[in-house]
This record gives sequence, C-alpha cells and structure tokens, in this order.
Amino acid sequence: MKNRKLFFWALTSALAGFLFGFDTVVISGAEQTIQTVWGLSSFMHGLATSAALWGTVIGALLGGIPTEKFGRRKTLISIGVLYFVSAVGSGVAPEEYFFMISRFIGGLGVGAATVASPLYISEIAPAARRGRLAGLFQFNIVFGILVAYVSNVLIKTFMDPAVAWRWMLGVEAIPALLYSIFCFGLPESPRWLITHAGKREEGIDVFRRINPDYSEAQLSELADRVEQSLGEKATAAKFFTARLKTPILLAFLVAFFNQLSGINAILYFAPRIFEWTGLGEQAALLQSVGIGVTNLVFTYAGLWMIDRLGRRVLLYIGSFGYIASLGLCSWAFATETYAIVPFCVFAFIAAHAVGQGAVIWVFISEIFPNRARAAGQSFGSFIHWFFAASLTLVFPKMAAALSPAIVFGFFCFMMVLQLVWVKTMVPETKGVSLEDIQKQLT
Repeated sequence: MKNRKLFFWALTSALAGFLFGFDTVVISGAEQTIQTVWGLSSFMHGLATSAALWGTVIGALLGGIPTEKFGRRKTLISIGVLYFVSAVGSGVAPEEYFFMISRFIGGLGVGAATVASPLYISEIAPAARRGRLAGLFQFNIVFGILVAYVSNVLIKTFMDPAVAWRWMLGVEAIPALLYSIFCFGLPESPRWLITHAGKREEGIDVFRRINPDYSEAQLSELADRVEQSLGEKATAAKFFTARLKTPILLAFLVAFFNQLSGINAILYFAPRIFEWTGLGEQAALLQSVGIGVTNLVFTYAGLWMIDRLGRRVLLYIGSFGYIASLGLCSWAFATETYAIVPFCVFAFIAAHAVGQGAVIWVFISEIFPNRARAAGQSFGSFIHWFFAASLTLVFPKMAAALSPAIVFGFFCFMMVLQLVWVKTMVPETKGVSLEDIQKQLT
C-alpha cells in the first residue's frame, strides 16, 4: 500500500474487531464449565452465554450517539476501556449475575465498535481501496476468534480446570489496554471534522495526509463535495424517512441474513456441535481451532477479492456456499453420516468468510449519506446484534427440542432466501465514492 500511515490508521481502528472477535467467541471454551460451576438452568445458561450479545445490541443501538457527537476517535478509545473492564470483571466474577453484568459491559464495547470502526475506516479510505481497508475490521474479528480458540485450548490444557475458565475470559484485558493506547495516535475522520465539527481546514489537513499526491485544488474540491452533504441535515435529522428507505432496507436485510445463516450459533457452540458427532471434548475443542484457521484464511481471500470482484459477487459466492454446506450438514445428521460434518462446517465457515463476513461491515458503512452514516451504521449493527443475541439465547433450547438436521435445514432455507435478495435488490458499490453512492441510493 502506497500510504503506510493510512494503512496503520485503518489497522489500528480495525483492532477493535480483534477484541470483538476474541470477546464474543472466548465464551465457547467456558460456557459448559460455567453452567456446571453455578448450576445454571437451560434458560440461565442461555442468558449467561448471550449476556455480552445483549450488551452488544444496546451498544450498537446507542453507539452512533457518541460517534456522531464526540467523534470517531474518542469513541474508539472509549471502546477499549469497556473491553478492559469487562475482561477483568468476567475473570474475577464471584457469581453468575456479576459475570453477566461484566459480559454485558464488554458487549457494549463490541456494539459500539461495529458502529465506529468500520465507519471511521470508510471515511478515511479512498474509494479504490475502501473495501480492503474497511474489510480489515472483519479480518481482525476472525483473527480474534482464532486467537480465542487457541487461547482456550492452551489454557484448558495447561491450567487447573477449576480456574482455567477465568483465565480464558480475563486474558483479554492485555490487548484491550494496548488497543486504547494505540487509538490516541489516530487522527479524527476528515468527513466528521467537516460535516459535524465545522472544521474544514482540519479536515483538509487529514485528507492531505491520506492523499499526499493530491494538489491543493483537488483537496479543496474533495472538501467541497463533502460539504455539499451539509444540505441533508434537515432531512437526515429524522432517520426513518422515505428518502433513506433504500439504504435502511439494505442494511436491515444484510444484517438479518448474516445472522440467520446460523454463523454465531455455530461459532459459539462449536465444541458442542462437534461433540454431537461423537468427538471427545478435547478433540471437539481442537476442531474449533480449525474453524478459526478456516475463517482467517478465507476472510483474507475475501478481502483480496472485495475491491476486484465487488461486494455483490462475493455475496453470490457466499450464498451458494452456504446452501451447499448447510444442506449437506443437515443431510449428514439426518442419515448419521457424522464423518463429513466437520468438513461441512469448515465449508460453511469458508462461505461465510468470503461472502457475508467480508461484505457486511464494508457494505453498511458505504450505503448511508455522510450526515446519516453514524445513525445508519448504528441501525445496521443493532439489527445484526439483535438477531445474534436472540439466536444465541434460544439455540440451547433449539438444540434440545429439535434434531440437528432440522436446525441446519432451517439455516439452509434462510440462505436460499438470501440468494433471492442478492439477485433482486443488492447494488454494487465497488470503486464508487461515498458521495456518489449517496446520490444513487437516496
């Protein structure tokens, strides 16, 4: 990449995704122990497991407010603090309610991160590289997931089982603290400086650092185009308007289908799913590491393709992969052909990583106007996390009441509907400036 500073700023912001991935998936190694230690019922177990996700719902719903009012940079710093408090609290929790509150606080950070980080990166990135740079957020999510799985295996192998689960959750405090410190080196988003803070010259100065090869005339023209969005203020003050119906519907559906693929249920309960096939507990945990590796490799492939093939093409690829892998998984459980289940799950993770995983946060951060972008990102994140939390809360009951074949068959059917949606509604945003996308969709 030509501009190393730009890449470093995008990567620093995207590290919120690393903490997001680690925080949300680390529970997979501890959830069964926590249920045993505190003697939790199925409902309380689901509530404890999903506590972070309900915090994420609130964090996503409200995350646009500080992002809009105080700026992207200050919000990102605050997110690191929330992660740190959550990690320490979860690790030392004396009983289940203290644990749930601590996990809820971390969820607030995750929800706010899904608003502020992709939004910040999309606003500093040139159109030609926006997909890859904004996609760093997703790459860091899956890297955090992989590290969480590996960390869980190592801690479970080498530590006393009575305290291992506490270390699984508490070790996150170290990267959370480092992330907060790194964020102090970020510049503020130039689009926020111009459209919200009224600081045109400071915004141009950041644009100059992002685009060192631009002339002063080009920088001024860029600032002028951003300032033109100031005229939207009266309309965008009310978010749910006819003018924004297209980006609102697109954000809702991309988030809805992302979770109705079953991705979070499979990530969070991976060891349990593998145990259904007859694998032992330790082997199931190791298979979960395989999920993390697959996710990371194919997310990298998705980021390589997103600015080359486009967002819509990746959603097509992911949809076909979802349908094939989930359909086969359902058939395998129905016929007790358990040997292929791990391969089907890995194929499902690959399809998600290349498709929805690579696209969702980039796509939501692109489709809203400058004035409504924080509110739009918050809305899309809220929908994503609402369905993620709901699915995680009910999945233990689903797993108890329904056969695995029916569960995976349901997810497969939802991905058939996603394919229809991609075909009929999804626009291509590859290589188009944020201001031009705004004109097309509003």
